[in-house]
Amino acid sequence: MKSRYLLAMTLAMFASSHALAQVKAVDAWVRATVAQQSITGAFMHLDSSTDARLVSATTPVADAVELHRMSMDNNVMKMTPVAGIEIPAGKGVDLRPGGYHLMLINLKSQIKAGDVIPITLVIEGQDHQRSSVEVKATARALNAGGRGAMPRK
Repeated sequence: MKSRYLLAMTLAMFASSHALAQVKAVDAWVRATVAQQSITGAFMHLDSSTDARLVSATTPVADAVELHRMSMDNNVMKMTPVAGIEIPAGKGVDLRPGGYHLMLINLKSQIKAGDVIPITLVIEGQDHQRSSVEVKATARALNAGGRGAMPRK
């Protein structure tokens, strides 16, 4: 009986971490910078097979990464940090200019168009278990748009 319980718990933990591993980043990109610029944004679409939440991120090219949201308040665009970004199962979420995005803060060097920027996303499942998703984001020119630049329909 005890061994069946342990087997069931092991399988449940595996299933939980396997579900978290299903979070995928699509069309990840970072806005290139000019010399001496200390911040930039990272954008992508996140898909998940289960409800999940992006709770933090890191990258070796910046001292810090913050989760942010742009919103209109009395006809003024405001950017505010958020504690997490929900990723609804089967629907996903866009991280895009003018909406949710990642802010890379205190850049260690200029990011040029074509650079590939590694970003580690920390995802939390409904069971509060956390896992990491490794993303490679390509830097795009300052004026570049992309799929992440417009809301998905």
